[in-house]
Amino acid sequence: MRLIRIRFRKEFRLKGRLILIFITCAGILFIPKSNRSMMVSFFSTKCRNYQQVVFSRKLNDMVVDYSIQARLSGIEVCKNKDEIAKRISERQLFKINSCSLYLIDGMTHSYSYLTRDSKILLDEIGRRFREKIAPDGLKGSKFIVTSMTRTTEKMKGLRRTNINVSDNSPHLYGNAFDISYARFSLRKLYVTPCDKWYLKEALAEVIWQMMDEKKCWATYEKKQGCFHVVAR
Repeated sequence: MRLIRIRFRKEFRLKGRLILIFITCAGILFIPKSNRSMMVSFFSTKCRNYQQVVFSRKLNDMVVDYSIQARLSGIEVCKNKDEIAKRISERQLFKINSCSLYLIDGMTHSYSYLTRDSKILLDEIGRRFREKIAPDGLKGSKFIVTSMTRTTEKMKGLRRTNINVSDNSPHLYGNAFDISYARFSLRKLYVTPCDKWYLKEALAEVIWQMMDEKKCWATYEKKQGCFHVVAR
């Protein structure tokens, strides 16, 4: 009787394992290709080093070349938080929150508000970036926005730590934002330097395409670790 029970348990365990293997294989078979790539990528340490063109170097617009146009298409410069609130009430500025496309960093020297056209631009960059990286197993990865609209009050404080701050910065007009190329939010167990390089250049390519479409100006800010983007 005992031998029968032992044999039954062994057969039960074997059948259970076979059923589990079958369910796993069937599940993988019917999982969308992009999701399968994401599952493989989650555990992968493989180096992504196949970006043939360094697009970040192509983001070379100079502030002096577009500062006048940015001022004309943006809001009137705000001195402080109260004037920012006024622009919001007049529907010249709109709140930007973290979403499925990007994350908003904790901002100490700017306010997370943009003009309507700038918000549309940021959302479009987010959509194109998501579509570009999804086939490579990085579905769900997001870039991080680090700076948006500034006041003259905030500019004074920022100037103490950043000597390159311009009195004519497009950030004052509500139509500029900075996107970090050094930090991303990834759904990965192991984030490699190659992952960061790939995401940086994928983001740069998306921004460059929109520059080419005359939708924005953009500058590769090496010292600040970000792409400076201005809506046209």
